[in-house]
Amino acid sequence: MMDPFIAAFFFFFGAIIGSFLNVCIVRMPRDLSVIVPGSHCFSCQKPVAWYDNIPLISWFMLGGKCRHCGARFSFRYVLVELLTACCFLGFYFYFGLSEKLVAYLIMMSCFIVATFVDFEHRIIPDEISVGGMFVGLILSMFFVDLHSVAAQELLVGRIAMRLLVGTCLLVHVIEFFWSQREFDREDGILLAIIVGLAAVEAGLDALLNTGVVAAGSRLGEHLLSTDASIIGLLLGGGVIYVMGLLGDLIFRKESMGGGDVKLMALIGAFMGWKLALLTFFVAPFFGAVYGIIEKIRTKDSAIAYGPFIVIGALVCLFYGDAIVAWIMGQYGVTSV
Repeated sequence: MMDPFIAAFFFFFGAIIGSFLNVCIVRMPRDLSVIVPGSHCFSCQKPVAWYDNIPLISWFMLGGKCRHCGARFSFRYVLVELLTACCFLGFYFYFGLSEKLVAYLIMMSCFIVATFVDFEHRIIPDEISVGGMFVGLILSMFFVDLHSVAAQELLVGRIAMRLLVGTCLLVHVIEFFWSQREFDREDGILLAIIVGLAAVEAGLDALLNTGVVAAGSRLGEHLLSTDASIIGLLLGGGVIYVMGLLGDLIFRKESMGGGDVKLMALIGAFMGWKLALLTFFVAPFFGAVYGIIEKIRTKDSAIAYGPFIVIGALVCLFYGDAIVAWIMGQYGVTSV
């Protein structure tokens, strides 16, 4: 039975975190610091007093307006606070006080920022996607319950990941030599991350499979969890990246944003390769409906895809095991 006082704490703590997420949503796309200056009105630049900055309360008390100049504050502020509070409460009910709860609340906070920024600006800030994926890796080093995977499942993911990484690198090499495109800074960072993480994963695999570190030992469990997180990161980002490369080739234009690739990598780092791969197939069902509506309404076929990746990831987080079990049952497969 859940403690009502702890539940209330998570709800109000979530509202406070939501207030900070609002700052991230507003400032990150504009390359502004989320720390300084403090909360202020963008119209008159006057600071917002603490009593005018109480989550879920101050917006209604002020009628959604600045106390000083009367400029309207978007309803999004209170919406994000309420959404974050409900998510924190719901995750507490589902996961209880556990390592997974801590990790997934951080992941959910990243999801909320990515969703609102992508809808408005068609970008996902690197501070959220890249920063989030490395937070997922770090948490996986310490929270072994985050990636409790069988050896066979890890092996399948490792093989798929290495095939995808090899394909990505090969395509990049061909592209640079064939089109003689300039190798810019972003390409270098991406390549360094892919090669570096793939090398680390190979090292962890060698340590565990050669018996240098026993898989059943305490250290071995932490290394296995880290290994699973790296595999999930590279496979999650890699599968949508390869799809984007194919789309570029077919449509002769950019078909998948880099932010979506990094967001999928974040999902893989937190949720593992199996749920990240399932997210890749589930997300289009939600994106397609919205895309059709937008195509009819605006005649524009381009949509912010990040929010639908988030929806797909949440569906897979809560129902992924049941979906995978159903799929396996359809094909007579008993395990991965």
